Amino acid sequence: MRVYLDNCCYNRPFDDQHNLATALESFAKLQIQSLMRSGELEYVWSDSLCHEVVKNPFPRRFKSIVVWLGGAAEYVETTDEIIQRAKDFEAMGVKKMDALHLASAEAASCDWFFTTDRGILKKVREVGGMHVANPVEFITWRADND
Repeated sequence: MRVYLDNCCYNRPFDDQHNLATALESFAKLQIQSLMRSGELEYVWSDSLCHEVVKNPFPRRFKSIVVWLGGAAEYVETTDEIIQRAKDFEAMGVKKMDALHLASAEAASCDWFFTTDRGILKKVREVGGMHVANPVEFITWRADND
């Protein structure tokens, strides 16, 4: 199974964990990362992720996130086709960087796109055969389907 985590997912464990939803999302994201590390989930990285990760002003976060680039099954470069597809998502009300993440994941034939961004989740829940979901939803789905 092929997955794509947007930048907010990679950053979630570093957020304030006093909010129950944030803590649950962090736990679920770490479970997904464990599956990525074991090879049970194949993950994709992109130019869009690199663009956001290098802007991270927190050195500890940056170092913890950028290491994932090395194990990606595929690296998606931004092409004219991806930019054009991102514009379709923007027309649906998705912000530009989020639209590029979605278009990159779709171009890499991902089965799941993970985000903790409620703005994306309100607008897009599925793209072709790719599920757009919060990490908690995936962990719940996986538990029900194992």
